[in-house]
Order: sequence, then structure tokens, then C-alpha cells
Amino acid sequence: MNTTTAATALKLEAVVIPVADVDRSKKFYDGLGWRLDADFEFDNGFRVVQFTPPGSPTSIQFGTSITTAEPGTAEGLYLVVSDVQTARDALEAQGVDISDVFHPDVPGAQFRPLSGDGRLAGAADDRASYGSFASFADPDGNTFLLQEVTTRLPGRIDATATSYATTSDLTEALKRAATAHGEHEARNGGEYDEAWPEWYAAYMIAEFRGEPLPE
Repeated sequence: MNTTTAATALKLEAVVIPVADVDRSKKFYDGLGWRLDADFEFDNGFRVVQFTPPGSPTSIQFGTSITTAEPGTAEGLYLVVSDVQTARDALEAQGVDISDVFHPDVPGAQFRPLSGDGRLAGAADDRASYGSFASFADPDGNTFLLQEVTTRLPGRIDATATSYATTSDLTEALKRAATAHGEHEARNGGEYDEAWPEWYAAYMIAEFRGEPLPE
């Protein structure tokens, strides 16, 4: 492998989705509260619209003369959240027709958007990270999956950086650290731990990076 190429940052900035009616799609994604980054039209009929979901480093783009794919053929676009039930309920409150929270009974069942085959109601056992979903579609039938991720598998993130995309993500991480720290104090005689800030920091960084958690 060319080591120079391997070290080059290649950031996925935007994913193109095929739509039939640009203005209808723009209204839909604006209604979700996603940030409108661009809406450019050109004399030759080309138009590009870009939206970014809250807290996401990657945007979606759609428009005219932007893709030859059939409208509605983008499937299984992941929207990663720290609490799938909260995120699901928030979208429903915005008028989105979204499934209940489910977990797959067989591998890949989350990618069967309308059949429901292989899906079991409710979150994954023990709220296992990567295991709980909810799904919805835009007006053309492009489908999105909410996936709950609370602990990353090793190697899935930049080991030199630890960050939280939203206040909600940070809040949920602090809650998990608080629960784990309470158990830590109980195992140590229930005495107040003056070094709790350091323990929280170590726990949150380890959890984010998929490393063994402190006990």
C-alpha cells in the first residue's frame, strides 16, 4: 500500500440522494430542522441543494441533473444517535412517519425498510451499542436508519481525538459515566471519591474510543 496515500485525509462530506421534486424534498428536510447549506441553480438546468443533519459531519445533496439514479433508491442511510428513542420521538413530533424502535432478529433485517421481517419490537437487549434502530423515509422513499451508538468498537474512531457532536451526546455520555462511577464507589466501600473528575474523564475517553472501561 502506498503509505502517502493511506495517510491522506479523505473526509466524506456529502451523499447524493435521488429525488423527483426538488422543492418538495427541500420542504421536507427543512421541516426536519436540518441546516440548509446551499441551493444553487444554473442556466443549464443544474440545481444542487444541500442539507446537513444536526451534529453531522456529512451532508446530503439532491437536485436536478445531479444523479441518474431513480428517485427513492437511496436506502439505509445511517443517522447515528446516542438515544434512539429520544431521537425517534423528536422526529415523530416534527410530523415524520417513523417506525417504532426495533432491533433485528436476523442479520440485516434493519435494511428491510417496509416489510418488517426479522425485526423485533423495542431496543436491543441491554441496549447493546449498534443494535437498536428506527427507520423513516423521505417523500420519494429514500430511507434513513436511526442507529443507537453509545460505545464505539475499537478502531472505529480517530484515536487521537475525543469529541461529542451535540449537547445531547455529551449529556448522555456524562449520565453513563455517572452510573458507572456510582457502581465504582459502591465497590469501594461507598466512600466519596474526590478524584471523580479524573475517573469520569478516563471513562468517557475509553468509552468513546472503544477501549476497556475503568472499574
